[in-house]
Amino acid sequence: MSFLRLFICVTGVYAMFLAWGIAQERLSAPFVDGAQADKWSYALVLGFLQSSLGSLSALSYIALTREPSQTIWEALCTSRKHHRSQHQASSPSSSRNDSLRSLLFKYLQCALLATFAAPFGFASLAYISYPAMVLGKSCKLVPVLIMNVLLYRRRFTAHKYGVVALVTIGITMFMALGAQKPSQGKSDASSASSIIGLIYLLINLAMDGILNATQDEIFVRYQVSGQQMMFFMNTFSALLNLALSCVPLPYIPVLHPESGHESEITAALRFMHNHPSVVSALAIFAITGSLGQLFIFETIQHFGSLTLVTVTLTRKLFTMLLSVVVYQHKLTVGQYAGACVVFGGISIEAWVKRKAIHTKRVIQEKEKAKIKVL
Repeated sequence: MSFLRLFICVTGVYAMFLAWGIAQERLSAPFVDGAQADKWSYALVLGFLQSSLGSLSALSYIALTREPSQTIWEALCTSRKHHRSQHQASSPSSSRNDSLRSLLFKYLQCALLATFAAPFGFASLAYISYPAMVLGKSCKLVPVLIMNVLLYRRRFTAHKYGVVALVTIGITMFMALGAQKPSQGKSDASSASSIIGLIYLLINLAMDGILNATQDEIFVRYQVSGQQMMFFMNTFSALLNLALSCVPLPYIPVLHPESGHESEITAALRFMHNHPSVVSALAIFAITGSLGQLFIFETIQHFGSLTLVTVTLTRKLFTMLLSVVVYQHKLTVGQYAGACVVFGGISIEAWVKRKAIHTKRVIQEKEKAKIKVL
């Protein structure tokens, strides 16, 4: 049964996010319906669609798996810690309310970070190739480590700094060893565009690093389930994206790149009317993204983060290769070498984590054996 569950989780993550990646890259390319070609540039509407479906997916999962005695609201808000306390001494109502308000505020922080991080990742595709973005997104260890050192003054083992160095070298190789343009002027322009794309991607990764640190704090402090976090994060994010997309914002780079004072949702609806082919790409992007999150949280809950790291690492590698095949990207030998360096560094990190967890389990088993003897 455990193997079947793992097979379903891995298959779900692969299927959903491989399709999600193809749809995301399609949305970054021009849509040609008739004589006019336009690019989809409505990141807020895109975020609203995916967050809405993500919230509905998490709500459906929780409603189907909750205990018969629980209401849906109790299933959404009751953490494992509070659930255990119900069988012991009940905590005061005011204490539970304060804890819930604090937890909801943390969810809102995560939603804000996710809402503003996503447009930078999507905007980077206008300047760098999708394989380059996938490779960059595979390097979350770098911003997470940097944020922990800068914000929390934490120290890490030597191998982590070595992994970060390998990842940095691999990314540099991938970006620097691409095919050169025949014209010097075009080459300079291409280099400038790549720098802009990398800056956007770094901002996205920095926000993701802070987001992951906040999520870790929520899991440790409040002991919530992954589906509970998924529901509230996506709900808050959907409301934020909807509110921002309905307001006639002025020109804001990345967040609202359209000129004029028209609301983004109005412009997006007009784009869908002029380019009907975008609807299928939007539907695939939103549906696969929301279902993929469920498989991710299911994997974390039953098999741990190490298994998820391994699955996610190989999934991103196959996403990059699939993008090269489907959209016929031309990578040089140096770029393939850079990608190998990056995935090699991340694989070292996964191997060290696996070894550490195995050692910890061996020690725990020995301690259990001693207790039984006593």
